Amino acid sequence: MTSAPPHREIAVVAFAQTVHRRTSDELSEVEMLMPVLHEVRDRTGLKTADIDFTCSGSSDYLAGRAFSFTLALDGVGAWPPVSESHVETDGAWALYEAWTKLLTGDADTALVYAYGKSSPGPVRDVLTRQLDPYYVAPLWPDSVALAALQAQALIDTGAVDEPALAAVAARNRENAAANPHAQLRHRVPQGDYLVRPLRTGDCPPIGDGAAAVILAAGDRARELCARPAWIRGIDHRIEAHGLGVRDLTDSPSTRLAAERAGAFARPVDTAELHAPFTAQEIVLRRALRLGDDVTVNPSGGALAAHPIMAAGLIRLGEAAARIHRGDSDRALAHATSGPCLQQNLVAVLEGEPR
Repeated sequence: MTSAPPHREIAVVAFAQTVHRRTSDELSEVEMLMPVLHEVRDRTGLKTADIDFTCSGSSDYLAGRAFSFTLALDGVGAWPPVSESHVETDGAWALYEAWTKLLTGDADTALVYAYGKSSPGPVRDVLTRQLDPYYVAPLWPDSVALAALQAQALIDTGAVDEPALAAVAARNRENAAANPHAQLRHRVPQGDYLVRPLRTGDCPPIGDGAAAVILAAGDRARELCARPAWIRGIDHRIEAHGLGVRDLTDSPSTRLAAERAGAFARPVDTAELHAPFTAQEIVLRRALRLGDDVTVNPSGGALAAHPIMAAGLIRLGEAAARIHRGDSDRALAHATSGPCLQQNLVAVLEGEPR
């Protein structure tokens, strides 16, 4: 299923996020999450009892304990009882599940939230658990090393060079100057190589944060938001698990997801891309056929703030917020998970004509 039927339109009606920080040692996940949940509900006037479905995204590997997401439910509230689900991945996929729930007609409103505390442990090592457990994971190639392989493959094609990667980083972080929630709100020196050809400036910051959105269907969405961000299409596709059988300079799963979501039917004016590394933005822009006339990552993107398990949901929320404010009429939002853009979700959001 790749787009909402005409009789069941679904929209993002509210979005909220934390101020993303390098560390939040003084806060538990619940304490970090609760202000965001209160804010997103306050934007719509909804109470806990008014929300038909709740879905969350997070990772037990980051938290270091099994079923850690059950503790975060304290932030939602213990009463009245809620219909709840959880995905062990970025919150963008929790939004995807909630969207399908509303499509069925079993719910009219949904709360989606995601959170991640990346600061307590070695993120580069934690993410190796996403790799093939027999052939790749025992070698312990970390997330930056794998992204460097992708960047070098792109450079080897002649399509890009290191100064072009630095320009991507500079533009994103300059855009973030207008985003009060971003962790990095200024140009960052490219610095030394972490893994050649990636320098410090080509990589995302490590940080903690959370985000939440509310979805609503049909007339309920119009009651809750002056200009809902209608989800006109959404799709998720996956690349092969084996890195050696993929062309790391291309992202056919992103292209297919965009096609199925209707992204190529008409031009978009805004794109929020979940590209944690500079080279990945270039791969995504090519796969999504984004020209220079499209505003890419006006929020600063994942290079300005990258709370793992929430960064993809934030891309959807940022795109929706621009439609709410009237800054965009048709926006594309992208989320990724896994090494080297392995999994990709694309959504197209539109505001009603003004």
